[in-house]
Amino acid sequence: MPDLDPKSTFRGLPLTEEQNAEVRHYIKVQKQHGLPWDTPELKAMLRDMLEPPSEDDGDFDDPPDETMGIAERAMTSIDDAMDPIEASEEWHAAMEAESMKGPRR
Repeated sequence: MPDLDPKSTFRGLPLTEEQNAEVRHYIKVQKQHGLPWDTPELKAMLRDMLEPPSEDDGDFDDPPDETMGIAERAMTSIDDAMDPIEASEEWHAAMEAESMKGPRR
């Protein structure tokens, strides 16, 4: 794998070999279709490559033990006499209602 230096990457940006290839492929396809290549989409792609989203988006996920508690509480709303489709719908509705309540403290 050749080392990429700023002189060999798109606009001298610190891109990996794969990212550089993706940018060049995007430009090639745009040119083949007679479309402009210096687009907002390319700028967004480069921004994502240079500043990937943080993995701090887990704030909305319940911790595993809390998720188990939510599932167990949701199971109490299901009756054994229900048909499977109705039971599934009830369980999903109960899961949603429980998760909207927020974590138990």
